[in-house]
Amino acid sequence: MVDELSRIDTNWLRRFRSALRRWHAHGGRDLPWRNCRDPYKVWISEVMLQQTTVAAVKPYFERFLKRFPNVAALAAANEADVLRLWEGLGYYSRGRNLRKAAQVIVANGGEFPETMDELLPLPGIGRYTAGAIVSFAFDRPAPILEANTLRLYSRLLGFRDDPRSTAGQRVLWSFAEKLVPTKSPGEFNQALMDLGATVCTPTEPRCDACPVAACCRALAEQAQAEIPLPARRPEITETREAYVAIESSGRYLIYRRPEGQRWAGLWDFPRFELPSLAKTRQFLEQQIAADFGPRVSISERLTQIKHSVTRFRITLDCWRAEAIGNHELITKHSTAWVKPSQFARYPFSTTGRQFAECLSRSVSDP
Repeated sequence: MVDELSRIDTNWLRRFRSALRRWHAHGGRDLPWRNCRDPYKVWISEVMLQQTTVAAVKPYFERFLKRFPNVAALAAANEADVLRLWEGLGYYSRGRNLRKAAQVIVANGGEFPETMDELLPLPGIGRYTAGAIVSFAFDRPAPILEANTLRLYSRLLGFRDDPRSTAGQRVLWSFAEKLVPTKSPGEFNQALMDLGATVCTPTEPRCDACPVAACCRALAEQAQAEIPLPARRPEITETREAYVAIESSGRYLIYRRPEGQRWAGLWDFPRFELPSLAKTRQFLEQQIAADFGPRVSISERLTQIKHSVTRFRITLDCWRAEAIGNHELITKHSTAWVKPSQFARYPFSTTGRQFAECLSRSVSDP
């Protein structure tokens, strides 16, 4: 692959850049965060786009900026308010890190960092995000490598090894550094991403419409379908879990999930993994008493939710229970007894929100 990089000479770069810029003048995407030099808005959009589609991000981006229009507003925000607006985007550590990084920026004077060296130490900002901010907001040369450009670069180079490996990342980042020009690097990097997203697609790439087809090694070798090497799919594990809505005088027990757990910082109903041979009602009543304190009586199963988290495919049974006698809690978690009409105030995971809405439909507030 060193030989592959060495063939990327001045003439190749000149042809590639010229063809890409001509195409992008008419083929670029019109996105809400484009044509904007505000580093705060660029930062928010790039973090939201990690692991999330453009279509999904658009409404979140607009709502987030309306509530937190600048870095000072985000730094002063309550974490629960940030997570409530983030709810449904997933990967909630991104939202928590945005707030933490904003607080660091404000503590250092409030000026948004302009260089890679200043940006990389901030919580949640990696090499790609820092490069995107530097090039899009400040129009300074910085390489980028994300899902769309990883695929594009691999095909341009004819790179057949794993592009996600340490060695593969080294090759592709080196290629990205060669590609980025000193003239209008922000626009150029956006063109690379747009080409990957709209033409050099994962399946059935539109090679006949590609402006840089003459520069593509994969096309020359008719290897577009094999490049890049697909990511290894993790072995799926089937699991059964249960939610329990514990009711007392029209209020339900929720708790804030602690650091180190899935959905840390979000509020949730008591949730347990179910052993394969356990008697569900008896097991849940015992676990609730052990983990939270109250004695309960499981009354009915309200619904079942099926969802996936990383390599786990989860069947989630959702139960209602009634607290009996003394309701003193023994848990160390932050807890609250909440009416269904108050659920909207709390940030939940996607499944937590589904269960909360199910409860709201099944009961009427006293």
